[in-house]
Amino acid sequence: MFSPYLERWSLTADGEPIITHSSHLLPVIWQNKPAMLKVATHSSEREGALLMKWWDGDGAARVYAQEDDAVLLERATDKRSLLNMAMNGEDDEASRIMVRTAAKLHAPRPTPLHDSTPLKRWFRDLEPAALTHGATFADCWKTASALLAEPQQFSILHGDIHHRNILDFGERGWLAIDPKRLWGERGFDFANIFANEDLPTITDPARLKRQLAIVSKEANIEPTRLLKWIAAYSGLSAAWFLEDDDHVSAEKPLTVARIALAELA
Repeated sequence: MFSPYLERWSLTADGEPIITHSSHLLPVIWQNKPAMLKVATHSSEREGALLMKWWDGDGAARVYAQEDDAVLLERATDKRSLLNMAMNGEDDEASRIMVRTAAKLHAPRPTPLHDSTPLKRWFRDLEPAALTHGATFADCWKTASALLAEPQQFSILHGDIHHRNILDFGERGWLAIDPKRLWGERGFDFANIFANEDLPTITDPARLKRQLAIVSKEANIEPTRLLKWIAAYSGLSAAWFLEDDDHVSAEKPLTVARIALAELA
C-alpha cells in the first residue's frame, strides 16, 4: 500500500505503520522533514484530505502532497498532549486550545469549498435510534432537530475536534488533523470537547458546568446554545456505538447527554 508513494514522493520510512479503521499511516521523512503518509481506506478520510488542502496549513497540519487515496502531511514531533493536560490539572487550558484552534479553522477563506457534508445528513443516524430506543435518544433527536431547523453562524467544520485531533507542532503551535469536512453551525465543532470518551471525567456534571463556562466564553457562544449541541452530539455518538452493538461504550456519551439535558431543563 505504501510502496508506490514512497517511490513517487521520495520518502524514507521513519517508524512502524499505524493501522486504523479508516486509514493506514506511516511516519516518513520527506525533504529532511518529518511527515506522515496516510492512505485512506474510507471515503471520509479522502474528504478530510481535501479539506486539509483547503486550510493550507492555517490551523491545521500542512499537506505536502495528495493523490487519489494518499496524502502526505506535516507530522507533529513535539510530545505535549491535550489529553494528558486534561487528565493532569490543565483541563481548562486544553479546552481553550481546542477552541482557539477551531476559530482558525472556521475563519473565512478567499476560495469557497463546495460539496461538504451538511450537518442534517451527519445527524441522520440519530433519528432511528430515537424511534427504537426513545428516552434520552428521543430528547437528543428533538434537540438536534430544533438546532438544525434554525442554524446560526455557518462555517466549514472540522467535525471531530477532540483532545487527540489537535496536536502540538512546536513552533507552528497546536494544529488540527483528521477532519470530517462538514458544513453547518460552528457550535457543533465544540461539542466533542465535552464528550470525548477518552477523558474519564466527561461523566462528571461538575466538569461539564466548568467547561461550559470556559468554552462558551472563549468561543463566544451562548451557553444554552452550546448545551443543546452537546446533548445533540452526545446522542449521535451513542447512536453510532449502538450501531456497532457496543452498549458499554454508548453509555458514556449518553451520560453526557443526560447531564446537558438536565442543565437545559
